[in-house]
Amino acid sequence: MKICLTIPEARAACRDARASRKRLGLVPTMGALHEGHLSLVRAAKAQCDTVAASIFVNPTQFGPAEDLSTYPRQFDRDCRLVEKEGVEILFAPPVEEMYPEGEVTWVLVEGLSEKLDGRSRPGHFRGVTTIVSKLFNIIEPEAAFFGQKDAAQLAVIRRMVRDLNFPVEIVACPIVREPDGLAMSSRNAYLNREERGRALVLQRSLQETRRQFDAGERSAAKLICAAKEVIAREPEVVLDYFEIVDPATLDPVERISQETLVAVAAYVGSTRLIDNILLEP
Repeated sequence: MKICLTIPEARAACRDARASRKRLGLVPTMGALHEGHLSLVRAAKAQCDTVAASIFVNPTQFGPAEDLSTYPRQFDRDCRLVEKEGVEILFAPPVEEMYPEGEVTWVLVEGLSEKLDGRSRPGHFRGVTTIVSKLFNIIEPEAAFFGQKDAAQLAVIRRMVRDLNFPVEIVACPIVREPDGLAMSSRNAYLNREERGRALVLQRSLQETRRQFDAGERSAAKLICAAKEVIAREPEVVLDYFEIVDPATLDPVERISQETLVAVAAYVGSTRLIDNILLEP
């Protein structure tokens, strides 16, 4: 595996891969890798000839009161994991390489970036779309692989790719869960034992939504009300949002008549967690 710390190194390595007419896949990450990330690498390996991954804790997608300084960083371990999975190119630049002094240019997807997580974390998606567009310009992948757990991010990136004519296929991969159903996340490491148990209420709220949907309920308002009742049974879990929306526009829906995203975010202690499911009539 070739580890590239600079943009010229990454461009050269990826250029060599494309010169052999190989389909290049990209798995962007912030490190602290878990099975969810590795499932993206495996999907990329199955669909591409060469796989590049990035590890970059992107400061511009963190708010001033968020966990940038404490976000888990396990670079040596992460390198071993992706190399074992067959990643050929790893791009791991320092912050100053990606954000040179005096940089003033941003990529913003208006109308989507303020919804769901974007409403709770102002400026978050501006940071995401800026760094992802940089990675697309540097790596020039034919396909990029993202997890369905970050459903709002997925919608924002898909719109950016469409609007800016990036020649990149966006591949969404299923949520990977712990045996008890908790969606895998690097931030799960923040949870103590009691919080870890309380965090399962996110999945229970989604399961209740699916149960009522399977029983015939199509009113989004009634499904949301039932889910919030489930979350209220864990008083130490603070709900950020529970919404039922169009997965492409992130606009709320009143009745479920086509594929619909059910998304939840909540604070378990000081840790903000997200989860979601897709419902199809």
